[in-house]
Amino acid sequence: MTAPRESVRLRQVQDYQVDVDFGNALAPLRADEPPPLGQGAGPSPVQLLAAAVGNCLTASLLFALRKFKQAPEPIGCEVSAEVGRNAENRLRVLGLDVRLTLGVEAAKLQQLPRVLETFETYCTVTQSVRGSIPVTLQVFDAAGVQLK
Repeated sequence: MTAPRESVRLRQVQDYQVDVDFGNALAPLRADEPPPLGQGAGPSPVQLLAAAVGNCLTASLLFALRKFKQAPEPIGCEVSAEVGRNAENRLRVLGLDVRLTLGVEAAKLQQLPRVLETFETYCTVTQSVRGSIPVTLQVFDAAGVQLK
């Protein structure tokens, strides 16, 4: 049996602007490099990577809590990407810092400690990226209490 594949098509519009076509009747997304290289007419590749990691972790946490019929909504997520030079002096994403914030206080959620121990191991994108890029994760509840 062949593993499912996800595909996107990219087409250069001008200079560093690229339209990303996701298919399935989804609107295309314009990506661009920030100035001075590009014009910043859309998210940069680094921002798209950060968004993918943040989206996957948010979805994984939501899925894990819903398995226990819990309602943590709305979950917020902030991802900060550290970009710097590697040993060869090439620009690289050196790390991603992720902060998830539950939409409710921890006391309102059952099974939360169990979920917090395991949910990120099910995040396809984050676990794939972690092989090359360090990803740190913090989880807070709606009152600002750090849970992880």
